[in-house]
Amino acid sequence: MARYADRVTGWWLFAGILLVIGGVLNIIWGIAAIGDAKFFIANQKYILSGLHTWGWVTLILGVIELVAGFSLSTGGGFGRWVGIIAAGLTSISALLSIPAYPFWSLCVFALSLIILYELAKAPDRGASS
Repeated sequence: MARYADRVTGWWLFAGILLVIGGVLNIIWGIAAIGDAKFFIANQKYILSGLHTWGWVTLILGVIELVAGFSLSTGGGFGRWVGIIAAGLTSISALLSIPAYPFWSLCVFALSLIILYELAKAPDRGASS
């Protein structure tokens, strides 16, 4: 049962589910980058560093997204703020990796923007009865 039942709306849960999906994808992507998976393009240029650094950054952001996504299901403010921070950092990370993987980066960026919108908007006070 949620701590704050009035906070857990359909959109709040939607954002939490998107955070969990994004977190799982980022964890898989980060582990693959750290482990030099064969589907990465060889000798690709990254804006700030190499593939291993981006792998660690992506892995850490994925874990933070998972924590925020599961926290949102309880209705706590912790999940909302950590989710906003995680989605913001993930969107920046996605934009910085556009030169290497443009389509994937734009998909992750769009997912992060949807999460940011849903968590940052004011709660609808009139809908609860």
